[in-house]
Amino acid sequence: MILEALNTMQYNITEVMPSLAPATAASVVAFVFLLILIWSYEETSSIPGPSYCLGLGPLITYGRFLWTGIGSASNYYNSMYGEFVRVWINGEETLIISSSSATCHVMKHNHYVSRFGSKLGLQCIGMNENGIIFNSNPSLWKVIRPFFNRALSGPGLIQTTEHCLKSTERFLAKLSDVTDQLGNVNVLKLMRLIIFDTSNNLFLRIPTDENEIVLKIQKYFEAWETLILKPDIFFKFSWLYKKYEKSANDLKKIVEILIEQKRRELSASDKLEEHLDFASELIFAQNHGVLTAENVNQSIVEILIAAPDTMSVSLYFMLTLIAQHPKTEEMILDEIHAVIGDREVQSSDMPNLKVLENFINESMRYQPVVGLVMRKALEDDVIDGYYVKKGTNIILNIGRMHKVEFFPKPNEFSLENFEKTVPQRYFQPFGLGPRACAGKYIAMVMMKAILVTVLKRYRVQTLRGRCVENIHNNNNLSMHPDESQTSLEMAFISLHTAPLAH
Repeated sequence: MILEALNTMQYNITEVMPSLAPATAASVVAFVFLLILIWSYEETSSIPGPSYCLGLGPLITYGRFLWTGIGSASNYYNSMYGEFVRVWINGEETLIISSSSATCHVMKHNHYVSRFGSKLGLQCIGMNENGIIFNSNPSLWKVIRPFFNRALSGPGLIQTTEHCLKSTERFLAKLSDVTDQLGNVNVLKLMRLIIFDTSNNLFLRIPTDENEIVLKIQKYFEAWETLILKPDIFFKFSWLYKKYEKSANDLKKIVEILIEQKRRELSASDKLEEHLDFASELIFAQNHGVLTAENVNQSIVEILIAAPDTMSVSLYFMLTLIAQHPKTEEMILDEIHAVIGDREVQSSDMPNLKVLENFINESMRYQPVVGLVMRKALEDDVIDGYYVKKGTNIILNIGRMHKVEFFPKPNEFSLENFEKTVPQRYFQPFGLGPRACAGKYIAMVMMKAILVTVLKRYRVQTLRGRCVENIHNNNNLSMHPDESQTSLEMAFISLHTAPLAH
């Protein structure tokens, strides 16, 4: 009986299905179409960019940022969709901007002083609501920022040339330490050592092992780039992120030891004015309850890492460009001879090194190291006619902006690009506004002093046809050479043996 009933049921269903199938199919199609309309309506934007496409758009754009790096992904989407593009990072609406008008608008206004990035990633490296580089707590950032401003201007700026000269002389005197068996110089390591030593002498003044700490700075920077956009689920698995957390902690522990040595030095000193610098000011602020020990540690970490892993790469690219362009090298050397002569560079020479300054600016424009700025909108706004919601992430693609507007030879390396005064809005290697790079003036002095000191002693040559155009770079939070490739070293050919006059 049961089998007969089932057979009868099967027969009845089979008879009914042909009549129901068209209606059911039509209903499903209509339902899916309705969902598409709803989703498309909710995600429609007047801003150019990839389609939302049922949530696939956000997944694809986020994946590209994770896979290729922030800088590479930003360049890709700007080249595909124009200078004002909407994408998604970790599900959050993100604008990539490379027009000068929109870039200046964002940098000038106080409701864009916050940055964006993975909160858990920033916690791993100590930057979440700490220090100034990626501190997105505006009130705390405003407390810490003045310490950096004072350290990177005034007396510190005046002393920079002398410290750069001494550090450069020191490491050039033991050039063999960074020279391989073929006589080729590891310029990236040389520049990192010089710049870290200069930074230490300016801001902390505690003797340390430069080689050890420079290596730890590189690992810290690798952790920073790796973790900055990772999703929260990444941090559910300790085996994925622990090595990066350890890299950050290793550097912070060394800095903590150096700070403790600084405290003892200050306690034992009868003349505190002789020990006043960035680190001592932070320590005094902690003693008065203005800053925490964590604030002090992270601020000193940041002032020590900022230059060695960005400026060192900039100087490497600059020396490579000098080797590539003999006429530019001749112009720079002629100016050095006319302004400085046979003596060493001095602070008073800086304003007169115009050709060198134009060369540095053109190098930063043509081969940028820090070519993007990450911000978050703290209020609703309108930028270049586009409505921007509060909470929107913003990437200012300054490196691309420098190649799409104003300059007569945007895609060439040429000092002609700076023969005439360049309006501020078109050239922003250090940003502008309330969150501009605090070290923009001292950075120019350091680069001038180091280049002059090297070029007065050596002629530089690249190896095997190496030039900036054929260096394979990683373009993430910053652009830097992939150091696994060969022939990144350079030949340093001595120009004289007699010491220069100080």
